Amino acid sequence: MGCKLNYAETSTISKKFDKYYYQKVSFNSYADIYVINSCSVTKNAEIEFKRIVRSARNKNSEAVIVAIGCYAQLNPKEVSTIVGVNLILGNEEKFKIVDYLNKGFFHKNSIRIFSKLKNHYSYSPSFSIGDRTRSFLKIQDGCDYKCSYCSIPMSRGNSRSEKMQNILDKIRFIFNRGVKEIVLTGINIGDYGKIYDKYYGYNRRLYTFFDLIQAIDEIEENVRIRLSSIEPNLLKNECIEFLSKSKRFVPHFHIPLQSGNNIILRKMQRRYQREIYEERVTKIRELIPDAYIGSDVIVGYPGESHKHFLDTYFFLKKLEISSLHIFTYSPRPNTKSITMEMSEGYIYKKIQWKRNKVLRNLSKEKYFSFCEKQINTKKTVLFEKNSRNEEYIYGYTENYIRTKIPYNSLYENTLLNVFLRKIDKDGVMIADPIEKTIIGG
Repeated sequence: MGCKLNYAETSTISKKFDKYYYQKVSFNSYADIYVINSCSVTKNAEIEFKRIVRSARNKNSEAVIVAIGCYAQLNPKEVSTIVGVNLILGNEEKFKIVDYLNKGFFHKNSIRIFSKLKNHYSYSPSFSIGDRTRSFLKIQDGCDYKCSYCSIPMSRGNSRSEKMQNILDKIRFIFNRGVKEIVLTGINIGDYGKIYDKYYGYNRRLYTFFDLIQAIDEIEENVRIRLSSIEPNLLKNECIEFLSKSKRFVPHFHIPLQSGNNIILRKMQRRYQREIYEERVTKIRELIPDAYIGSDVIVGYPGESHKHFLDTYFFLKKLEISSLHIFTYSPRPNTKSITMEMSEGYIYKKIQWKRNKVLRNLSKEKYFSFCEKQINTKKTVLFEKNSRNEEYIYGYTENYIRTKIPYNSLYENTLLNVFLRKIDKDGVMIADPIEKTIIGG
């Protein structure tokens, strides 16, 4: 469940079973053990977790159900009340899941909880491979930011990173397994570079994010590298300038905004004002006109007045961004925003939903406008495996436009040059192959 980082870690945890006498099956199948890597960013994620537990129990009422991840870490007592859950492992213990299962640390109708975050210095490398066309590679974990609405620092701990040489080695390993695109992921990837130093006894900055992207760009392997979400204050102009000339990194940015009103940004304890955000978007458009720029926005934050919301709406409307991911504010236990609901003013659900809908409509307008500007251009698409016997094969351009062409099995997991022709009603670009040569096939 949840973020790309969870996906990378789930894939790594799944591979740990390969050494033992387990047979992995689809989560939708009958199984003896079900493992759910949970999310706790919003209340809806926790509700979805409970639905998944019920679904697993419906398939096999005698199954052992293991809860891992952020929900299990943050609120193990609450998770233990969910009927069917047998074993709860936090964000450190989850990588030892096979040991717990092999040693019998569970009993039917009883709960075993191992979820204490022992320290904030341990780092567990992770990447996905073999599950999807692209690979998600974890480069960083944890967060030192204290945004007033966010519980992730409590579940993930302090910011810490993978050593640079290890990342370069993993990129080569993944590429040599036939993967054409790698997504760099973490909790706060722009803060990359803090490594635990045994001599000093704490996480010390040995690298910067700029150091990392420069080193990655020098690798010989012809692989596409995509960035996941990065904070606007950490996406320095020097990084944008470098990425505009990169041989490896694709023109795709996801930069969370959260609010277009500076008063609300201060209440959220974000580390920038909207002027910095606008400067970053303007810089990207100046140097990489065709870049995809996605954003995150929270609506209905405590104290967000109608004027504050309009500030956000009109700020986003004038920005040349490509799409929005809209979250309705969800109070998280032990965060500062909980107390703000009393002091600043609770926003009623009906108002939150209206604001969410307004921004979803704006996002759709932005996306179609962005795509229309790409019509009649040549792009390179990484096509995915077709698992539904459809008449089309789908993939993404380097600048993250969902694209389809008539199905051809030769195109699965390949990079192919195409000509973008028109966009359909679902927002998918219809394209024509413009050469028979498959790139890196």
